[in-house]
Amino acid sequence: MATAAAGALAVVALAGPASVPAPASATAAIRLVDNTGALTPFDTADPSVGRLDPALLSAIQQAAAAAATEGIAMTVTSGWRTPEFQQQLLDDAIATYGSYAAARQYVQTPEHSRHVTGQAVDIGGYGANQWLIDNGARFGLCRIYANEMWHFELATDAAGRCPALLPNAAA
Repeated sequence: MATAAAGALAVVALAGPASVPAPASATAAIRLVDNTGALTPFDTADPSVGRLDPALLSAIQQAAAAAATEGIAMTVTSGWRTPEFQQQLLDDAIATYGSYAAARQYVQTPEHSRHVTGQAVDIGGYGANQWLIDNGARFGLCRIYANEMWHFELATDAAGRCPALLPNAAA
């Protein structure tokens, strides 16, 4: 396997059944590997990536491949979540911020979380959020909340434009 600097993605040839498939495109013969142990959009064996809505997963994979050609390593910091995990995140936020109302600015309820339905993904990696803010619409990906530059959903309109940002998750 190719090596890369800490925190960088390496592009390696696919080999054998243990490899994770890349998207069907010009990148079909490569896989992005994060040597920090963070999940990439191609780590579909992990349910937080593999249980994303197929259209969202494809868009994130295509965006990650395009970002990699510009030296941007995109990781998935959070994807699909169980309702129980989403509730735990909300409970933790209530403890952190001191009230339900304050916590809701950052964490959605399990009943309304797009993570629970696999229709939202949180992106990490140095420069990846800004790259996706600048380029995501061409993949259908939009930043949704003004206070969360890492949260993306498929949300472009028919003209390929992202909607106005919501102030926060409680909006």
